[in-house]
Amino acid sequence: MGVSFVVFPCCFFLFSLIYFSSGSEVVTIHVNEAKNLLQSGYRYIDVRTVEEFEKGHVEAENILNIPYLFITPEGRVKNPEFLKEVSSLCKEEDRLIVGCQSGVRSLAATADLLKIDFKNVHDMGGGYLAWVENGHPIKMEEPKKVQEPAIVEDKPNEEL
Repeated sequence: MGVSFVVFPCCFFLFSLIYFSSGSEVVTIHVNEAKNLLQSGYRYIDVRTVEEFEKGHVEAENILNIPYLFITPEGRVKNPEFLKEVSSLCKEEDRLIVGCQSGVRSLAATADLLKIDFKNVHDMGGGYLAWVENGHPIKMEEPKKVQEPAIVEDKPNEEL
């Protein structure tokens, strides 16, 4: 008897990324451990969309928001620049914790980072939802203010 997997169509993309692309084993840690590691100098990478991030995120001294997936009219699409963006801001030796909303995207993102030789990267199990559920501090981004255009009255040119 062989091993079989049941994967719902909506999740197949992420499942296949995790199962078939990871060369190293992903280490998933509990949010309490993640909180302790963040306090000891780890960097946090939030892989949720910018909109999700701005609604509330893990309070951490050293945090980046680099989306792993984008939501498009066609569905979720992997950010083609994700690895390049992380590599431009982090070194392979940096101590990293990767988190998302519930733990699915961060698992795939962590697997991808391990595949390109990041060494100290951990997935935060349960994501932001588990962080909040465990009563850890969060931060909300201030809404971006849109500058109102100045109203300039048209004055006729004065004749000399």
